[in-house]
Amino acid sequence: MILVLWDIDRTLLYVGDIDRLVYREVFREVIGRDAERLPARGTGVTMPMAVRELLAANDVPDAEADQLARQIVDRLPGCLKRHGEGMRRSGQLMPGAVAALAAVHQAEALVPTVLTGNLKASAEIKLSAFSLLQYVDKAVGGFASDNSHRPALVAVAQRRSTRAYGHRFGPGNTVIIGDSLQDVRTGREGGAKVIGVASGTTSAQQLAEAGADHVMPDLADVERLLETLHDLGKDRSS
Repeated sequence: MILVLWDIDRTLLYVGDIDRLVYREVFREVIGRDAERLPARGTGVTMPMAVRELLAANDVPDAEADQLARQIVDRLPGCLKRHGEGMRRSGQLMPGAVAALAAVHQAEALVPTVLTGNLKASAEIKLSAFSLLQYVDKAVGGFASDNSHRPALVAVAQRRSTRAYGHRFGPGNTVIIGDSLQDVRTGREGGAKVIGVASGTTSAQQLAEAGADHVMPDLADVERLLETLHDLGKDRSS
């Protein structure tokens, strides 16, 4: 069996400016003023880390940052949910995402779940908005609500999947599918192979140079994706 860890944003779907709108609204609710600077786009960092960057970039004192960051993080999913209709209207599915998800879900030897910088509630909101939640086992994934350090989420997902499926998952049979340098770093540091998908802000060359085990332009070639998953998952040398 092979554990398949899907990234969400810019790999499966793109919500346009909704995430940035949510950061703006929650920052204003908690801090009481508008944010002048927002987290960089498409970096793949976890939401708690992005919130800390948001506070630092907008001159929130370090002494207050921990408490305020917790308040902001707690409010993010509720605010995102309120923008569900806007997310569906302005967002989009990435090329080949539905067919790729369905094929991986249907493959007997593959266990599809999620590894994402989103909080679990936010991940479920996004996937549900685009009718994608049915293709992953959300109970065994790794989310920013588990740990703000993204590479640590690989072990979280592996432990959960090992317990749930009665099959040991480790570096040799775990594959991340993602679009960012953070996805590559997560695999290399956390213990997983990486299929880089150049559907976000990171080029195929950058993904390859960062150490992705395989790079695809998008998810449109489902047969190639399945072949690559099986090839990477059969390598027990790591």
